[in-house]
Amino acid sequence: MRLAPLLLALALALPAIATQAETRIPDRAIEQAAQLREQALASDLGWKITESLTTEVGPRLAGSEADARAVAWAKAKFEQLGYDKVWTEPVTFPKWVRRGEHAQVLGEHAQPLLLTALGGSPGGTVEGEVVRFADLDALKAAPDGSLAGKIAFVDYRMKKQRDGGDYRNGGGIRGRGPSVAIRKGAAAFLMRSAGTDSSRAPHTGNTRFEGGLEPIPSAALSVIDADQLARLVALGPTRVRVALDCGYDGEYTSHNVIGEITGSERPDEIVLIGGHLDSWDHGTGAIDDAAGVAITMATGALLKPLKPGRTIRVVAFANEEQGLFGGRAYSDRYAKDVAKHVIAAESDFGAGHIYGFDSSARDSEKAAFAQIAAALAPLGIESMPGQGDPESDIGPLTERGMAWAWLGHDGTDYFDLHHNAEDTLDKIDPKALAQNVAAYTVFTWLAAQADGGFGSAPKAAQAGD
Repeated sequence: MRLAPLLLALALALPAIATQAETRIPDRAIEQAAQLREQALASDLGWKITESLTTEVGPRLAGSEADARAVAWAKAKFEQLGYDKVWTEPVTFPKWVRRGEHAQVLGEHAQPLLLTALGGSPGGTVEGEVVRFADLDALKAAPDGSLAGKIAFVDYRMKKQRDGGDYRNGGGIRGRGPSVAIRKGAAAFLMRSAGTDSSRAPHTGNTRFEGGLEPIPSAALSVIDADQLARLVALGPTRVRVALDCGYDGEYTSHNVIGEITGSERPDEIVLIGGHLDSWDHGTGAIDDAAGVAITMATGALLKPLKPGRTIRVVAFANEEQGLFGGRAYSDRYAKDVAKHVIAAESDFGAGHIYGFDSSARDSEKAAFAQIAAALAPLGIESMPGQGDPESDIGPLTERGMAWAWLGHDGTDYFDLHHNAEDTLDKIDPKALAQNVAAYTVFTWLAAQADGGFGSAPKAAQAGD
C-alpha cells in the first residue's frame, strides 16, 4: 500500500521531468537577440570584411601563393576583431594549377571559343569533331566507343531557382560528365557552363575521374559560346581544337583558420559557424565565399561583448572548392568531439537575402526551433521545416552526428556569378549582406544561450569510415 503514494508522485513528476529535458531559450536571451538583430542590421562590419578579403587577397585558388596570403589574412583579421583564441590547422591536398586555356573552331567557320578548364582536368591539346548531347543522360545513352577520337559536348542549360536546385544537374554534368565521355571513347570533354547568366564568362569548378580511367582534357564553355557551338554543329560536322595547360603538381598544405569567442558558462560546448576561405581563380570570390567568411567573422565579433554562454567557433575552411578538404580535415580532427559541437551553420551560398530557416532539431527540439524561427521572422525569414540541408564544409561532421541549422539564401541569381570572372565585390548588396549578418547573429546567440542541446551525438561508424 505504501507504494501507491510513491507511484502517484512519480507519475505526477514525469511531465515536469519531460518539460525540464526540453531545450528552451531563456526570455532574456530572446530580448537580447532583438537588440542584436537591430545592431547587426545597422553595422557595416560584414561589408568591410568582405571588401578586405576580396581587395587585399583577391582570387584564392587552393594551393596558390594567394592561398597562403589568405590564411595570413584570416588569422590577422580574427585577431584584429578581438577573438579570444586564434589558430590554424593543416589541410593537405593535391595541388592543381591552371596556366593557360584556348579553343577554336577549325575549317570553314574558324573562330575562337571562350572556355575554362575544369578543376582536376589534365592538360593537353585535342583536335576532333564535336558531338553535341542535350544532357548527361543523352551522353550516357551513346554506344560505348562511338566517340572515338571525337569531342563530347554536353549542352544542358541550367534553370534559375531560388534554392539553386538545378545545380544538381549542371554540377552533376561537370562532376560526372568527363568520366562518361571517356567510357564512350571521347578524346576531350566540353560542357555548357553550369551557370544561369548570359555572358562570355565561362564557369569553372571541379571535376573528378573515375578510378581506372585515363583523364582527358575537360573544360566549360561560356553560355554564349555554347550557344554558338551548338549552332555550328547544327550546320554540319564541326571540328574544334582544345588546348589546356593545367594539371596536378604535387601536394600542398594549407590551413583551416579558426577563431573562438570563449563561452562564459559552458566553454567546452561549441556553436560552430563558418565559410570557406579559398575561391576559384577568375573572379575575386566575393559571393563564393568571401561573404560567408565575413558574415560569420562579423557574427562572432558582434557577440563577444555579450559574453555568450557557449563558445562561438568560427572556421574559415581550406580548399572547399576542390573536394571539401578543409571540412573533411576538421571532421577527422574533431570526430570524438561531436557531442561538444552543439549545433553548426555555414554560409556558402552567396550573400542574397536569407529567406528560410531549418534545422536537424526541428522535430526533436520543437520549442527551441520555434523560438529561433520567431526571432528570425522580423528579418523576413520563414520557418521552413524539411526544406534545408547542412552546407558544404560542415557536412562531414554532421554525417558523424553533429546537429545543423540552415539559413537559406535567395540563390536566384547566384549561378550568374558562380565560379566565373563576374564573382566580384560590386555584385554584393550591402543591405542584403547586413541582413545575413543579422540572421547569423540572432541564430548563433540563441544557440549559445539555449538551455539544453540540439541533438548532437556520435553516430555509429559506417563501413569504410
